[in-house]
Amino acid sequence: MQAHLNSLKEKHAALDAQISSRQRSPGANQLKTAELKKRKLALKKIITSLESYN
Repeated sequence: MQAHLNSLKEKHAALDAQISSRQRSPGANQLKTAELKKRKLALKKIITSLESYN
């Protein structure tokens, strides 16, 4: 379970880095950025749920 949680946290951090990079790029596709933000939020909800379960 902890390994799965760590994997989710790594994915969350990777999405955060992608979003930050895209926001600094003036030509970035805003729809793609919004999609990444939604995925990041969904991961955060899963992570929070799993952490409260432990």
